[in-house]
Amino acid sequence: MAVRRKLIVGNWKMNGSLAALAELDPMAAAAANCCDVDVGICPPFTLVAPAAARAPSLAIGGQDCHAAESGAHTGCVSVPMLKEAGAKIAITGHSERRADQHESNEDVRAKALSALSAGLLTIVCVGESAAQRDADEAVAVVTAQLAGSVPDETQTGELVVAYEPIWAIGTGKVATPADVAEMHTAIRAHLRSRFGAEGEGMRILYGGSVKADNAAELFAVPDVDGALVGGASLTAAQFVPIIEAAASAK
Repeated sequence: MAVRRKLIVGNWKMNGSLAALAELDPMAAAAANCCDVDVGICPPFTLVAPAAARAPSLAIGGQDCHAAESGAHTGCVSVPMLKEAGAKIAITGHSERRADQHESNEDVRAKALSALSAGLLTIVCVGESAAQRDADEAVAVVTAQLAGSVPDETQTGELVVAYEPIWAIGTGKVATPADVAEMHTAIRAHLRSRFGAEGEGMRILYGGSVKADNAAELFAVPDVDGALVGGASLTAAQFVPIIEAAASAK
């Protein structure tokens, strides 16, 4: 069985300021103390460069990227731009972008391929709605998203899958350990069938109202290799205990 290092990534979404970057200092200290855990923060685009300069020990990333290297794409940010700013991570396919910006699986696949080709750690997000789960379609929906969103070519970057049930994002609701286990097992089977041994080594994160008080329970679930954390990543007081829980997980 592959040994996979825990990965904890904070997604600040449309929050943060230059003053808020002071929160990175204790986060970086915690990451240094928890040497078996990889830690990243994805702030708004305007903070990527100053965050990377302030906390070089953290993997700073972008919350999205464009598939093209350059061009007439007003308001978009390319992978080369992210890398120049110091980014090491790119999040693709977050459900909020799939819904609000109407991104298709094909769009997500193209973005992921661009990020992977440039050597970034590329997080591809998948997850079902409450209605899809209630209809017993959750696994089928997520598997279809994986098939459509994950490129066949992993190139030189590292592919990470983040399972984020849409109904749990920012709601305070968390999938039960049994639900998480079922989905992460299905995701692992999909990755293994497509990529063989490489798929066994790909990390799968859980996201959706991850907090200090539920992190340990989530990290004890097989094939949960870390977390994509939203609101709890905005302050060190909430984020550091999640890092520490990952370090203590077996």
